[in-house]
Amino acid sequence: MLAKIVRESGLLRRRYGYYWTRLVLTVAAFGAVWAGIVLVGDTWWQLLLAVVLALVLAQLAFLGHDSSHRQVFRSRAWNDWTARIIANALVGLSHAWWTGKHDAHHAAPNQEGHDPDISPGVIAFTPAVMASRHGWRGWLARRQGWYFFPLLALEGLHLHVASVRRVLGRRPVPHRGVEVPVLLVRLALYLVVLGLLLPPTLAAAFLAVQLAVFGILLGGAFAPNHKGMPIVPATADVDFLRRQVLMSRNIRGGPVVDFFMGGLNRQVEHHLFPSMPRPNLKRVQPLVREYCSQLGVTYTEVGFFTSYRIVVQYLNDVPGRAREPFSCPLAASLGR
Repeated sequence: MLAKIVRESGLLRRRYGYYWTRLVLTVAAFGAVWAGIVLVGDTWWQLLLAVVLALVLAQLAFLGHDSSHRQVFRSRAWNDWTARIIANALVGLSHAWWTGKHDAHHAAPNQEGHDPDISPGVIAFTPAVMASRHGWRGWLARRQGWYFFPLLALEGLHLHVASVRRVLGRRPVPHRGVEVPVLLVRLALYLVVLGLLLPPTLAAAFLAVQLAVFGILLGGAFAPNHKGMPIVPATADVDFLRRQVLMSRNIRGGPVVDFFMGGLNRQVEHHLFPSMPRPNLKRVQPLVREYCSQLGVTYTEVGFFTSYRIVVQYLNDVPGRAREPFSCPLAASLGR
């Protein structure tokens, strides 16, 4: 019913003017930053440009995300190749690696054994993973909320390493003949150019700042959307609407929040209509909220800083907060 209403509203139609404007301006900003790096020369003001470059790369990554979801063009091929070029040639991330991981997340958000975003790693996102941490690892896990955000500073490096490992691994990679050379040349060329333009110490500092800010911007945009929301057991069977709505959290805010989060602050709408152009998510929000209200499905939306507080509190007490039935909209809606 909701899908029919949205289709008839025209909100799924492409927004070519919006996306072409953003693509042109963001790529131009990318070029302008590099021109600035050349002009500024051997000075520690380069670190400010490193921050700006990280911001531009994050915006490019958001555009690649939108194109991967086929929000930009009607043509599947145009969307895929636009995303592939942005990811590999400009941002330095593997499109194949990111798409496979992100598609699995959309198919089963916060479901154990299905969503790679909550799989075991440095951070323990589920009670089952927490239970496996003993000794000093358990001690750290019980306080992991406090170092979650500092770890985001390493996320930029992790994304590049994971991308390289994916394209050079044994598993099939769509268009491997394009991804491997383009990605590796892009990463190598970045290091070479920095080494040629800047003294070694300044080049290393520039790289560290750029990667840290890039990781914080991307991780900070994705983390508050699902962390602290209900964890779905691996064998649970949940209908599509509840699977996407109950495990997602919207973040309130104006144009500044929209910009820095790449539109992902309207996560509920994005999960329900992943191919909807980013600027239309705000317009469909009242329809989704009203529909959820009619069905008695909890629709979660909190403030920007509140969302991060929830993430920290959840990570510091994963077993306790995951067991609280009254704070779990999934349990309440399904009567479990």
